[in-house]
Amino acid sequence: MAEVSAQSRIEAPAAKVWSQLTDWDAYGEWSMTHTGFPKGGPQTLEVGTTFEENMKMMGFPAEVTWTVEELEAERVLAIRGKGPMGVIVGTRYTLLPDGGATTVRIDGEFTGAAVSLMAGKLKDSATAALNESLRKLAGLLA
Repeated sequence: MAEVSAQSRIEAPAAKVWSQLTDWDAYGEWSMTHTGFPKGGPQTLEVGTTFEENMKMMGFPAEVTWTVEELEAERVLAIRGKGPMGVIVGTRYTLLPDGGATTVRIDGEFTGAAVSLMAGKLKDSATAALNESLRKLAGLLA
């Protein structure tokens, strides 16, 4: 298993951050791992919703089928997906309002036999991608 996380304070209210975070048409403008939604992103956002995403991790393309596991508008979006080689990916976005700003935390988890072979490189690559994603997200909201 490989676990990663990144956190950043963004100078925008939680409602504005949430709106940008769940704007599927603009998702690729800040998410460093996202390369496309083959079917246009989730049509609805509720627990149990499934959607497909094309991603790039460690320079390699990956197709992930996600399921929304937890959802609390303007607070939490947790998704779990199945990727190539039996890898299971979990991503959790947590928003913590702080006056006119919001602390955004992204936690990621990778499990599966293939992960143990590349856990160190995966952690480094995913952590860098999360930090850059948060930087870009903050830039869009500035």
